Amino acid sequence: MNNVTNRPEATPSEAAASRRSFLRVAGAAAVTGGLLTACSNADQMSVQPSGARAAGTMVSLPTGDNGILAFAYVLEQLEAAFYEMVLAKPYPNMSSADKTLWTDIGGHEIIHRALFKAAVGSLVPTLTFDFSSIDFNNRAAVLIAAEAFEKTGVGAYNGAGKYITNADYLTLAGKIVSVETRHHSILRELQYPHSDAFAGPTIVTSDTGLHLAYEPTYVLPIAQKYILETLDASALVASLS
Repeated sequence: MNNVTNRPEATPSEAAASRRSFLRVAGAAAVTGGLLTACSNADQMSVQPSGARAAGTMVSLPTGDNGILAFAYVLEQLEAAFYEMVLAKPYPNMSSADKTLWTDIGGHEIIHRALFKAAVGSLVPTLTFDFSSIDFNNRAAVLIAAEAFEKTGVGAYNGAGKYITNADYLTLAGKIVSVETRHHSILRELQYPHSDAFAGPTIVTSDTGLHLAYEPTYVLPIAQKYILETLDASALVASLS
């Protein structure tokens, strides 16, 4: 088996450098939107699974805050790659409104991916994806998949937030999840126009009025279905218990 070896923890100097890089890039993105502009067409089209790493290649997630950031980076890679595929393989008669929607949401996810790559890119490689289970020629199928990815992403941020100890990271995660929630909202509306399913019990808990929160142990198997590499989160999960 070809293994991708990741250190379980960064050294203090590496962690500090990673944090500075993460916050610097995050600040630049927030002020100028430069990351979206900097994403080339080539980056947006690099969506086909390359097969460069065989199924079974191990990618180990670290522990602590780095582990949560790595977890988020995995999800943002998945979402960005999905929307890149939507635009690379547009379904028949895709309207200009739909194209604008996919471009906008995909652009956000590309920025999120770049932010987390700046923080933990040395700990998690660029992953390869297999979206063959999704019919990109069918608008309804694309909407269902997009809504499922966004729902899972929002729940993942909600569930992982309590494990973040760095206040700056937590603030940024809160800002990102608010954007992910906007994505989920519009996709729910497109799926269920003028319906109470928009924010029904499968989305918001009836007792708290809050969006569902998912533990990493629930989210990672969902993501794994689309990732060619094998994710090993045993160290991360053990550190959270």
